Amino acid sequence: MIPMSADLFALPAPHHPSPVANSPVEITTFSYEDRRVIFPAVTEALELCGCWLLQRNSTSLTQVEFHFEVHLRSVLDLYAALIAAGLELTRASHNDLTALCTVRQHRDSPNNMVGLVTARLEISFLEDSESMTLMASTAACA
Repeated sequence: MIPMSADLFALPAPHHPSPVANSPVEITTFSYEDRRVIFPAVTEALELCGCWLLQRNSTSLTQVEFHFEVHLRSVLDLYAALIAAGLELTRASHNDLTALCTVRQHRDSPNNMVGLVTARLEISFLEDSESMTLMASTAACA
């Protein structure tokens, strides 16, 4: 007979997931403004919120991604700064940022938060997209 210890029957401690998820928050936006206006505004918005820019990619002629980290305590500032920069957020992005703001609000000590949020900001330029579609359809007709 194998000796049984009490540890074998002990239940593992319940895992309470962190309010700040490990997977990146997806922020999907669009703009009708020119890239030359949006890029400096978004870059400044991220800097003013204390974000650490990890990567910037152009995924297509009409789309760009920013990967960054931000303190949970600065999420409300980020939310406002993205809107002030001229970006339009999708409904899902509004919901996700609102949820993060709620988490931030209900933490025990909002001034001492050390939680980092990883985010992927996707910006689609609709004016460029419409111009490219128009040029493509005109070229196909010629």
